[in-house]
Amino acid sequence: MNDKQHQQRTQRGATSHGEDEALLPTMPASLSALMERAGDNRALPPVETWHPEFCGDIDMRIASDGTWFYQGTPILRDALVRLFASVLRREEDGQTYLVTPVEKLRITVDDAPFLAVEMAAEADMPDHSGRLVFRTNVDDLVPLDADHPLRFALEDGTHGLKAYLRVRGGLEALVTRALMFDLVALAEEGTGDTCGHFGIRSGDAFPICSMEELAMLEGMA
Repeated sequence: MNDKQHQQRTQRGATSHGEDEALLPTMPASLSALMERAGDNRALPPVETWHPEFCGDIDMRIASDGTWFYQGTPILRDALVRLFASVLRREEDGQTYLVTPVEKLRITVDDAPFLAVEMAAEADMPDHSGRLVFRTNVDDLVPLDADHPLRFALEDGTHGLKAYLRVRGGLEALVTRALMFDLVALAEEGTGDTCGHFGIRSGDAFPICSMEELAMLEGMA
């Protein structure tokens, strides 16, 4: 990176920081306190153990492309997005909440709260399974395993295949379209218990569809 590029990046960072800080006066008190700690390197807070009263809806939305908005304004500061993401919780009602020890606020999620943006195989697994590991847009590293399975769904309207990776609790990451091509390229027909199914192996097997359904999908392409 040359000096001019560094200067432009610094200016963009300063601008986004200033715009996000301008949101502070309109934020609930507990979220404002979180904003002031943005950038701290902290472990994920124990949101599953917090049980505050529901305090209503907040005008915050996560768009399908992963962009966060507050009162219609995009939140541009990556550290702030990661901080809010760390206190997300999806509950049995299917709704997503920002949770602090004293407040629970419902937000809008257009599709999934996270995106899976990178994928790599762990070549040195003891069982040589080459377990897959994903990185999300908020820098979570998530192994594809029994605790973090993939599920597949057909997109409304287009019937295109979509994949979702469980990140933690009920929160999922949508596998980006570009990464989806790489993921499907790794799929193969199963053996044993998954015989007759087309899917991904990462330690365990994660079926996408039956071979009969695959033939139908290929016929529609």
